Amino acid sequence: MTALLLGVIFLLELAVLGSAGYWGFTLDAGWPLRLLAGLGAPLVIAVVWGLFCSPRATVTLPDPAKLAVQAACFLTGGVLLALAGHAVPGVALVALWAADKTALTLTGTPI
Repeated sequence: MTALLLGVIFLLELAVLGSAGYWGFTLDAGWPLRLLAGLGAPLVIAVVWGLFCSPRATVTLPDPAKLAVQAACFLTGGVLLALAGHAVPGVALVALWAADKTALTLTGTPI
């Protein structure tokens, strides 16, 4: 069960990056700004995730702080997806993450 939940959360992490890129490329702006936002937004989220949330994170945070950074990343992805005109999938992304994270915590998997 834990392996399945970890697989789901990994796919959700990829979805956050995809939603950030989608938002950037759908901006009503010139091509250079869309390119910058479409590549930059996922890069910023990936860097934050790598620094604070990955299993080999550079900065070790206490569990509540790490959970807060994870939540901020997923909320950002959900909001960006909603801003791109897809509010229901944005809410679903955040809700699925919360449900999966809760299930992982109940199985004893570290945050």
